[in-house]
Amino acid sequence: MKLGIISDTHGSMSAWEAALKGPLAGVDLIMHAGDLLYHGPRNPLPEGYDPASLAEAINNSSIPLLIARGNCDADADQLVSEYPLQSPYVYAYIDRLAILMLHGHELEEDDLWELGDRYSVNLLISGHTHRYHIVQKGPLTLINPGSPSFPKPTVLPTVALVDTERLVAAILRVDKKEVVTASRISH
Repeated sequence: MKLGIISDTHGSMSAWEAALKGPLAGVDLIMHAGDLLYHGPRNPLPEGYDPASLAEAINNSSIPLLIARGNCDADADQLVSEYPLQSPYVYAYIDRLAILMLHGHELEEDDLWELGDRYSVNLLISGHTHRYHIVQKGPLTLINPGSPSFPKPTVLPTVALVDTERLVAAILRVDKKEVVTASRISH
């Protein structure tokens, strides 16, 4: 199974479309680590900001989604979403992999490792920082897909792709569909 991992779209319809037409084309499931529709008071409007159209695109997606609540996601967002997006955590067991997803805005990296250990997961997916990474320690891999709409500190808009059969995770540039970094996953 191919899992598309995305976070921090912040209402950018153009970032969503670029990700789905680019590196996430053909995935079996999309996992969104929060900050779906609203751009936040500290951020400028992202290119292609159209939260209503993004909500409609997500509601009509032929690819199923799992969404964790981000710090910019509000109760009112649920009114326009047919997917539950108010849960701070999403736990899934997919193809032998135990996966925990959260936005991560209240946790430091050490806390993420501790959380992954506590729940004995193989993958812990977070967002919030808008900085991509794949880090492995023992049986746990931390993945942050970065952001397709507000990448920091680089200019790379990114998402992640996990191949559960090959046990590989990769960060991919949205604009060029190139692999930025990749790692094996333990199970």
